[in-house]
Amino acid sequence: MAAEPAQKKVKTTRTFLFSSESVNEGHPDKLCDQVSDAVLDACLREDPKSKVACETCTKDNMVMVAGEITTQAKLDYDKIVRGVVLQIGFDSYVDDLSSVDSKGLCDKTCEVLVRINKQSPDIAGGVHVGKDDMDVGAGDQGIMFGYASDETSDCMPLTHSMATRLGKTLTDVRKSGECWWLRPDGKTQVTIEYLQHADGSVEPKKIHTVVISTQHAEPLKAVRSKECAGYKGPEMTAPSMEAMNKEIEEKVIRRTLQNITLKNGQPALTLYGSHTHLHINPSGKFIIGGPQGDAGLTGRKIIIDTYGGWGAHGGGAFSGKDPTKVDRSAAYICRQMAKSVVTSGLSARCLVQLSYAIGVAKPLSLFVETYGTEKHGLDVDDITNILKIEFDCRPGAIAVSLALREPKYQETAAYCHFGREPYTKEGRKYFEWENAMDLKKYQAMKSDQVSASLKDSNYLAKWVD
Repeated sequence: MAAEPAQKKVKTTRTFLFSSESVNEGHPDKLCDQVSDAVLDACLREDPKSKVACETCTKDNMVMVAGEITTQAKLDYDKIVRGVVLQIGFDSYVDDLSSVDSKGLCDKTCEVLVRINKQSPDIAGGVHVGKDDMDVGAGDQGIMFGYASDETSDCMPLTHSMATRLGKTLTDVRKSGECWWLRPDGKTQVTIEYLQHADGSVEPKKIHTVVISTQHAEPLKAVRSKECAGYKGPEMTAPSMEAMNKEIEEKVIRRTLQNITLKNGQPALTLYGSHTHLHINPSGKFIIGGPQGDAGLTGRKIIIDTYGGWGAHGGGAFSGKDPTKVDRSAAYICRQMAKSVVTSGLSARCLVQLSYAIGVAKPLSLFVETYGTEKHGLDVDDITNILKIEFDCRPGAIAVSLALREPKYQETAAYCHFGREPYTKEGRKYFEWENAMDLKKYQAMKSDQVSASLKDSNYLAKWVD
């Protein structure tokens, strides 16, 4: 008797919990990312074709920059490091873990170590020496991913968007003086209950848990004139832990959620309520922070820098790397491709992967996953072909289309590289990869029309066959 043909699995809905975390700009790892990108910006400001791979390490009252840099720029590493430390808000260090006055690092007294060499001539010869801009090879091999989802107006997963923005709001109310007793270090985490629809799209239904651990001054004892350098107003004393937590819930959590827009046009605050579990400084006091509490390294927050665990990650960090390093530039173009697919209505979710070989300009592969959410009769192969038609992912082309040789990277180094509002300042295009390309014309095309358009294009000049 002949075997029965396999039955196609019926798509069903399901409910699940998903969590994402983030950290503030004062977290030791994030401090290192910002220093590395400040060095990169200083190089690009004087020499747009600088080759930069800058790593930073910090512990206690010490910051070290190390790496390989070839540039015509004259750099004052000491000034760059201290400037970032001050901008974040680290202005006091006491070498005593029982001290309540130490913020964990001091811009004026910290030790700055420098171990910088030039780029290897072997790498330079294979990647860019003697090559036209469009023929510059990838700075290394690797795989990179970009992700987008239609659950929020900026096409970011709500768990990660919320965790990231909570951290940014913590910093904003600290620097504005509204919650002057906050200190620079801090972490956030968000769990959301999702409904996955039969078509593969996901919809956030309610905010399940919010965790905030933030560094703060000594409750009921710290005074503002001593905590905040340069403060000349009326004296104030830090509130109790209970009062701090209440202010954080009102001025940070609720305010942040009011400013995140869901797919249905409503603020994310509509998903928050008595059902939400709150854990604000669950370990108790968090006075000692920054590098005094934990050592920091560049590139150790790569999931926070991207999609909070959604999609996928190739493993390469971003900060301190010039545009020839495809760990960074290709991840940016992957985001633009994924976001373009979603905002153009070709699918509700999209994951894009690229891969490269060192010294080779054309990507070795392009992979697209839409989780079954593709629309208008198009399939994943059609969407892959559309991206091949519309995008050029050679490193030189990415650097031009996203304006990546401009000194604007320190701004990306905290609060996520994606889901940010693109803008132009002093002629520089910030977060240009968040400007999605309009691909709506492909909604009306059949598969054979997309294939014909691919054959008529010059895709073999920019992609492998």
